[in-house]
Amino acid sequence: MAKPVGAITRGTTGYNRLRRCDRWIAAVHGPLLRSAGRPLVVDLGYGASHTTTLELFTRLRRVVPGVEVVGIEIDPARVAVAKPYEREGLSFRLGGFELPVPRPPTLVRAFNVLRQYGEEEAWRYWDALTGRLAPGGVLVEGTSSENGRRAVWAGLTAGGPRTITFSARFEAFERPSDLADRLPKTLIHRNVPGERIHAFLSDFDRAWAVSAPYGAHGRRQRWLAAIQALSASWPVPMRPPLGGVARWRLGELTLPWSAVDPRA
Repeated sequence: MAKPVGAITRGTTGYNRLRRCDRWIAAVHGPLLRSAGRPLVVDLGYGASHTTTLELFTRLRRVVPGVEVVGIEIDPARVAVAKPYEREGLSFRLGGFELPVPRPPTLVRAFNVLRQYGEEEAWRYWDALTGRLAPGGVLVEGTSSENGRRAVWAGLTAGGPRTITFSARFEAFERPSDLADRLPKTLIHRNVPGERIHAFLSDFDRAWAVSAPYGAHGRRQRWLAAIQALSASWPVPMRPPLGGVARWRLGELTLPWSAVDPRA
């Protein structure tokens, strides 16, 4: 067997750390998975515990009963620990960015994997992963805090990045720009004046500030008001599956990647 491509991560993980992203995947990409003949989902770099892969499997099975989930880890010891938890539709195997699976996956989730790489490497691995997707497939790549209360992820297809999603528990931030430390590696060093991502987060902070009176009704109402204010100057999707009150109420906001693309 060829040596897996990539480097071992710290492996930090925990229960429900990726629940926000799982919920988004089920809602936004559930139709894609249901339309696939044999939907295969890869959880790349699941870490020292099988927990988040099992949670992804459980959540997706509720909306896509026939989905198959494969957890891939570059550390043989982590794979050995996860193996006893295999079951019909859920397996674990050794590998890396080469994605050693029997057929192209419909969806790949890669969380907290690329932070240890440089920006240019991250772009290359994005290209490598999207190049291995099934036709119409999606890569969801991002970063979360260790307790899962703050997360940012990008949605990509074979044509490149398509969306960026910000998600947080309302008590987990003082202002929206606090999520900057969870930006994808392709953006995190671009959060400086003159860059689109910096302009967006600055405007989001201003929208949050002017929406302060809504805080009397709770931080959720303030978040909803801030998004409405932000939509006057940014291309916020207003309807499902990416936008609308039902998603915003969860502490989510998705934008087209083009709005923050540092290469545009």
